[in-house]
Amino acid sequence: MSYDVVDLRDFYAHRLGAVARHFIGRGIRERWADTRELRVLGVGYATPYLGPFREEAERCLAFMPAAQGVVKWPSAGPARTALVDELELPLPDAAVDRVLLVHALEMSNDSMALLREIWRVLASGGQLLAVVPNRRGLWARMDTTPFGHGRPYSRLQIMHLLREAWFTPVAWSEALYVPPIERGWFLRAAAAWERTGATLSAPFAGVHIVEATKQVYRAIPARHEKRKLVPSLKPALAPAPRGVARQSR
Repeated sequence: MSYDVVDLRDFYAHRLGAVARHFIGRGIRERWADTRELRVLGVGYATPYLGPFREEAERCLAFMPAAQGVVKWPSAGPARTALVDELELPLPDAAVDRVLLVHALEMSNDSMALLREIWRVLASGGQLLAVVPNRRGLWARMDTTPFGHGRPYSRLQIMHLLREAWFTPVAWSEALYVPPIERGWFLRAAAAWERTGATLSAPFAGVHIVEATKQVYRAIPARHEKRKLVPSLKPALAPAPRGVARQSR
């Protein structure tokens, strides 16, 4: 189900990808305005949105799923990307403070297991920011962009999924009200589309941007331990040894 990393890179190199990066990046930055002294991790294909955190955060890494592939990032300097198994991230427990999910949740074959693994590597009080395609949006209906691949989510679906994975949604926004059409007029009017859609709270935005916190004290269902029944044995007389029998005579 994963979208190839080369196609992702090519999408963001074109004008429509630049528009998506601008408006989604603005929504991400509104949620995480200050990441100084924090450890930031991007999962999926988050590198187009990690630029503001690269120099600001204490540490900034990008993990790309093996099924998707990996490209070097940043282009200059030491690489901060790694090809990983998304269900077994090469990090100890509570290793990062922020996790950014882009082109990850909708592409995963096991979204619940992915979120549980992110829960594991997040520190206490850590925050997750997930960018997922909106099921009602135009971007999810056209496969000419990465947001038209994988499984899109409604607002209710993503909220239930996060809660089942031990996260609490705390903030919500949308982006990409502009239609996914790479033509001059639509791209020039992209800012007007975004302002109008946000003002009207239109339901057809391209993506959801949902912020959630890690539940440290979560409810765990009680398990009733099954008791093994051991049958009781009735006492029985055992024959005495032959030597003992002769002495008694």
